[in-house]
Amino acid sequence: MSVNIFNSAASNRIPRIIRGDRDRWIRVRQDKILSGDGSRLATAEQRLKELGIQLPTPPEPFGVYAEAVQTGNLLFLTGMLPTVGREAKFIGRIGAELDTEAGRKAARLAALNGLAVARQHLGSLDKVTRIVRLGVSVATLGDVRDQPKVADGASELLQDVFGKSKNPSRLVYGVASLPLGTPVALEIIFEVAG
Repeated sequence: MSVNIFNSAASNRIPRIIRGDRDRWIRVRQDKILSGDGSRLATAEQRLKELGIQLPTPPEPFGVYAEAVQTGNLLFLTGMLPTVGREAKFIGRIGAELDTEAGRKAARLAALNGLAVARQHLGSLDKVTRIVRLGVSVATLGDVRDQPKVADGASELLQDVFGKSKNPSRLVYGVASLPLGTPVALEIIFEVAG
C-alpha cells in the first residue's frame, strides 16, 4: 500500500522518512526498510550502500581474546572500541574530557567496527537475522546520567542498517575507565542464519 504523504487525511499513516548520507531518501513503512526504489525490502548490505556507509577495516584485538566467537546461530562480539587502525579516535570520559555528543560519535564508530568484524566473520551482514543484545559501557565522571544518550549513537546506526524490527535488548552502564582510555566499549550478540 502506498501512502500519499501530502494527503492530510493520511497523516496518521505517513511513512517515516530517513535522510541517509548522499541525500538519498529511504522510505520506512511498518518498521520494514525498503530499497531505494521502494519495491522490496532492503538487505543490510544494500542499506549500507544506500546510506553511503563504508565499513572500516576490522580492528585487531587489543589483547589475548577473540573479537568474534560463533556458537550455533549466535555470534558474540566483544571489545568493540572507537578506534581507527590501532589508535583510539576518542579518548576521555563523558562529563570530563568529552561531552555527550562526542560520546555518541564514539559509540557510532565502535558500532561500525562491530559491523566490520561481523562482516569479516560471516562474509555478509545479510546473514544477521536479529540483533539479540547490545551492551554499552560508557566511561563517565561523577554523577553523569547521559549513558543512554551516548549508547543511542550505536543503537541508531544498528537500526538504520538492520531496521527497527531487529532492535536488540540493551544494557548500558557507566564505568570509571575503559581500554585505551576510550569513552565507550560495545558487546554485541547477533542471531545469524545457519
